[in-house]
Amino acid sequence: MQDIPKKRSLTLKGHRTSISLEDAFWIALNDVAEKEDKSTSELVEMIDENRGEAGLSSTIRIYILKYYQSRNQRFEKNKNGAREKLNTATR
Repeated sequence: MQDIPKKRSLTLKGHRTSISLEDAFWIALNDVAEKEDKSTSELVEMIDENRGEAGLSSTIRIYILKYYQSRNQRFEKNKNGAREKLNTATR
């Protein structure tokens, strides 16, 4: 994996556009799209619609970060809840 951004083209709302992201973010973007049952273009289109004035590549990076943080928080909450149930059951 390289840290150098790679430019790839996508079609958003019928128009071709290029986005530059590092390999790790391209992999994560495709992973998130798959988990959300969307194509990569559909996910980027959704991100683009909500980005405001920020650049699209930056907004995608932030979206991916928040997505994984949210999943991690839910995992930790579920793990802690299961641990609490186990502790309560064994008392």
